[in-house]
Amino acid sequence: MNLGAGCGLRQGEVFGLSPDDVDESEGVIHVLRQIKIVRGKMIFGSPKHGKSRDIPLPASVAAAIKAHTKKYKPLRITLPWGSADGKPVTVPLLIYTRESKQLHRHSFNHHVWKPALEAAGVEKPGRAEGFHALRHFYASSLLEEGVSIRAVAEYLGHADPAFTLRVYTHLMPASHERTRRAIDGIFCGSLVL
Repeated sequence: MNLGAGCGLRQGEVFGLSPDDVDESEGVIHVLRQIKIVRGKMIFGSPKHGKSRDIPLPASVAAAIKAHTKKYKPLRITLPWGSADGKPVTVPLLIYTRESKQLHRHSFNHHVWKPALEAAGVEKPGRAEGFHALRHFYASSLLEEGVSIRAVAEYLGHADPAFTLRVYTHLMPASHERTRRAIDGIFCGSLVL
């Protein structure tokens, strides 16, 4: 199950996702928390910029979540909220370690992500091939399908669509052919030659 590629979540947001955040009736995932490391201690916290958001729930991702939760029951994890000495909060998490603990990004990256990339044939994976690359894949896929910059910014949790445009403008589809198709679609059959 790869929520990073299917929904553009940050690594800590994937690690903090609960089945309670998946709203199939509305067709969205509520991004309400992340797991982050503060002074060496893992905590729950708000998503980046302190802003929760809803992102569309693709049917393929909903099916993957269902299959995952059927095989691996959600595990209730208690962590402090907001700071290392914050109020403890308990959340059922979708993914966790084989030791029934929350995922730690450094351990995950070293013991799971990097070996998976190497097994897939990526030689000496570096930062460019990190988990964050899944957000770029998600964003570029949406842009290729014509999703607006404003919507992509909202789904990624960017505070400003201009930032999204600056980061992803090079990935936007070529305009010439799309422009031809758009205008031909409007005028096709209505012009007398």
